[in-house]
Amino acid sequence: MQMPIESLNLLVLNVGFAHHDGDWNWQGVQSPFTRIYYVTEGSARLHFEKSLSSSSEGESSSTPTIINLRPHHLYIIPAYTVHSYECDGVFCHYYLHVYEGFKKETDVFERYDLPREVAAQEGDEELMADMCRRHPEARLPGSDPRSYDNTTKFTDYVRRYNALPLHEKMQLRGGILMLFSRFMEEATEKVWTKDERMVKVLNHIHGNIDENIDITNLAALACVTKPYFIRMFKQHFGVSPLQYINRKKMERAQLMLLTEDMAVKEVAYTLGFNDHSYFIRLFKKLTGRTPQEYRNTMR
Repeated sequence: MQMPIESLNLLVLNVGFAHHDGDWNWQGVQSPFTRIYYVTEGSARLHFEKSLSSSSEGESSSTPTIINLRPHHLYIIPAYTVHSYECDGVFCHYYLHVYEGFKKETDVFERYDLPREVAAQEGDEELMADMCRRHPEARLPGSDPRSYDNTTKFTDYVRRYNALPLHEKMQLRGGILMLFSRFMEEATEKVWTKDERMVKVLNHIHGNIDENIDITNLAALACVTKPYFIRMFKQHFGVSPLQYINRKKMERAQLMLLTEDMAVKEVAYTLGFNDHSYFIRLFKKLTGRTPQEYRNTMR
């Protein structure tokens, strides 16, 4: 089941070129936007750790994955993925930060297993360079994620993109889709997409993530009994339906805490939690910080 290209509601937060000399070393980075890198020179290491989008309640951290970044290759880091950088010498790369906003449907990372690394194709470097030339204002203020991955900067970047003329948005969107296509060319569709019952269930979850989603209703939507549905869901996704729902609610909570001036209690109620104390405990369990600590860190 292919995803319609119209559902990729992408906007550019940052695009630029960075030159490092052993100074690209940042730990535990996690952001609500997707990163794409094109390496031009040198080498570095990318460590993928346990992330909110790939972990479940009560699960221990999985073994980190290390990827060696090489020239003339593209790399992608999905939103909410916990990762770290390590660089010992010269390392040069183009970077692109892409934000999808609030989604009411499953995204490309839900439907497909994308490679983290692909060989670049002819024209990719020039594409990145052209985006940088056209939008010098979109470069990062510094390499430290704390200098750009915060509420003030995030809001400014979204506002700046929204103010662009339509033709410039179309140019940027075209460039993003071209780069995404490199990864999609080697992507494989996930098993659950072949099961219409699971497609309906996930579409319902994503479309109603701000409500109290009842597992019994999801089972009815899949036309199976509740116990069978829970087993079937875990077989497809590796977590229970409740764990998956809570994970997605916490991803939405992170984005709301970053972009909305709402009290923590309001965020909890907006996401369908009647007990905001439980919301706080769940948020800390899945992210390692309370909602207020997360918001304070991002300011």
